This record gives sequence, C-alpha cells and structure tokens, in this order.
Amino acid sequence: MSITVAGRKMPVTDALRQYAEEKIGNSMKVMDIDPLVAEVVLYVEKNPANPRPACCEVTLRTKGHIIRVEECEEDMYAAIDVAAAKVVRQLRKYKTKVIDRKLRAVDETIRTEPVPAKDLDQLMEELTADEEVVRVKEIEFEPLTEEEALVKIDLLGHDFFAYTDRDTSMVNVLYRRDDGGYGLLKQTEE
Repeated sequence: MSITVAGRKMPVTDALRQYAEEKIGNSMKVMDIDPLVAEVVLYVEKNPANPRPACCEVTLRTKGHIIRVEECEEDMYAAIDVAAAKVVRQLRKYKTKVIDRKLRAVDETIRTEPVPAKDLDQLMEELTADEEVVRVKEIEFEPLTEEEALVKIDLLGHDFFAYTDRDTSMVNVLYRRDDGGYGLLKQTEE
C-alpha cells in the first residue's frame, strides 16, 4: 500500500501531508485490499463565490480497477476527512461487488469448466463547452458485460463509460441519467 500526496498550484505542508496520509491510509487499511496505490491531490479553488474552495481528490488503483473520490469543503482538513469517509464506502462497494463476485465465479468455475480471466480498462474523454479537445486518453478496449460496465462506472464515479460488449464485440457507452438510473448507447451493426 503506497500513498502519494501532492498539491495542485499550492504547497503541501508537512502537517497537511501527514494528516492526509494518516486519514487515507487508515481508510485503506480497513478494507485490506492488496495491491492498493493511492494518489491524493489537494488544491484550493480561486473562485471567491465558492463556499467550499478546499478540495481533495483521491485516486485508488488496484488490480485493473480505478476508484476515484473528489470532495470539497470549507477547509482542507475537513475535505480530507470527508474524502477518507467516502473512500471507505467506495472500497466497501468495490470489495462486495468485484471481489466477492470473483470469488463466487471461482466457485462456479470449479463446478464447471474454467473461464479465462480478463483485465478491465476504462476510457474517459473530457470535452470543453467550446468543443475543443483538451485531453485525450488512449486505452485498449477489453470485452466487458453490461454488469461489469455498471460496476466500473460506479467505482469511477464518472457520468459515462465506454466499453466493448463481450457478446457482440461492438462499442457501447453507458451513461448516468439525470433522473436516476443508467442509459446505454449501442453501436448499430452494419
């Protein structure tokens, strides 16, 4: 388990670094998942109209999955506290949905024939309001089921997730609807 604490356009004091490492580290120890790597980014938004300018972003990487948490509060210590609590919830969700499902799948494959394990990747593109591409991520699509894609979008906390359907080998986009639930965009067969 390793934790990296950095500041975005701000210096990180030793006290703040130690507090973040302690809080996020304790959150990670609760779930006992290995290997687990955490990146903590602290920053202050400059908008004076924002009542919660202190932000803490936590990105956890483990065995093909990424768990992301972002919280903003009035001061940095409160933002770290809230982010640490959210990390515990996300790790609990990861452990119950992903790890427990894999264990059940292993039990089922013992009874049936073995199925090859596949690593899962994620894709995200950010577009500005001006329709200018400001960030490009290149990623290798690996086949997923709709259920696996739902788990990935939940763990990432993003509004959409693109993946290749395992059954049809077509590209699908799963998105979070404003009125609740999820929507699925499927590529048409030509």
